[in-house]
Amino acid sequence: MLKAVILIGGPQKGTRFRPLSFEVPKPLFPVAGVPMLQHHIEACAKVPNMKEILLIGFYQPNEELTRFLFNAQQEFKISIRYLQEYAALGTGGGIYHFRDQIVSGSPEAFFVLNADVCSAFPLAEMLSFQKEHGEPNSFVILGTTANRKQSMNYGCIVENEETNEVLHYVEKPSTFVSDIINCGIYLFKPDIFQHIGAVFQKNQQDMLLNPYDGEEPTNGWHRAEAIRLEQDIFTALAGQGKLYVYKTLSFWSQIKSAGSAIYASRLYLNQYHTTHPERLASNKEGRPKISGNVYIHPTANIDPTAMLGPNVSIGTGVTIGAGVRVRESIILHGATLQDHCCVLNSIVGWDSTIGKWARVEGTPSDPNPNDPFAKIDSETLFREGKLTPSITILGCNVTIPSEVIILNSIVLPHKDLNRSFKNQIIL
Repeated sequence: MLKAVILIGGPQKGTRFRPLSFEVPKPLFPVAGVPMLQHHIEACAKVPNMKEILLIGFYQPNEELTRFLFNAQQEFKISIRYLQEYAALGTGGGIYHFRDQIVSGSPEAFFVLNADVCSAFPLAEMLSFQKEHGEPNSFVILGTTANRKQSMNYGCIVENEETNEVLHYVEKPSTFVSDIINCGIYLFKPDIFQHIGAVFQKNQQDMLLNPYDGEEPTNGWHRAEAIRLEQDIFTALAGQGKLYVYKTLSFWSQIKSAGSAIYASRLYLNQYHTTHPERLASNKEGRPKISGNVYIHPTANIDPTAMLGPNVSIGTGVTIGAGVRVRESIILHGATLQDHCCVLNSIVGWDSTIGKWARVEGTPSDPNPNDPFAKIDSETLFREGKLTPSITILGCNVTIPSEVIILNSIVLPHKDLNRSFKNQIIL
């Protein structure tokens, strides 16, 4: 039997996702109409012989997370549990801390997935690849090809081209190492815990030899349990005949910033043609005009003269008035778009209102469309003291008056604006 572990992080992570992560834990943010994590869970549940999915993170169990888990268990008919870390333990420390839970029932292998990636999740392919490569207890990393410049922002993998063995692994190198990057999706055998255990013991010895005085350092890496899978485990395992890379040609992207959520939404909406055609809206008499891939929640109320798409997802209870134009945007539940407003490259927060003839527009942060291996750049918020033009984000419960323009701006929750803004963070 198999298990899957999804690493969901915690509240002090996902800061680049603000102001959206104020309202909902980042892993539950809706991408292409369903919570980000649901895409992972659905992919895991499809794998034959999958018995249990464990979520590991350090969010306090809250009502939203509990409700999401309950609904997902009902829908996918599989046990899904949340295991809460006492602190941020890193990608290796979290699974090591809960190793007994993971290996109980003796699964022959388990997947580990990072929650902030969007992917076609070729899990079944990784399984069959693992059976064909290396010794029975080898581990598999999902890799993809990036361009030379961007590869240095990721974990880079040097492989043996004949056997696909990982010969060398470097996390975010300062010079070019390889254009094969780590996708944050792994297939492990329970043996991995011996390797993590060795690092744990070494950390403990280091702590005994170099105890620090007084206060605990703020970064928390002094804890023996805080172990990073990438730097501490993969770097050591590379070249030992234990670690292999399965390269995928299907889509993959990180979801670090709010801007990348719109791009991830586009990738998933595109995948719906094969996986969930029922989720895509179509042009019908008396319904709004649809161009490209659009997801509309059944409870949304949309005027038939509105035009939506491409790459739009509309949440629960959204109201859209006459002549509204929405493109490349995510409209979250309870928002109201009044007549003839225009929303481009933006995320409109929960219960926000956009007045008549207003225009809310952002700058897309898409990868270069002419480079098949380009990835999305996780842009810094500021560059040379100026706000980097990015998608426009309205936090929850923001009111935009009629006939104004909001351009490349981030508006924090509960703001009542009274004029136009551009290139600003409105606090």
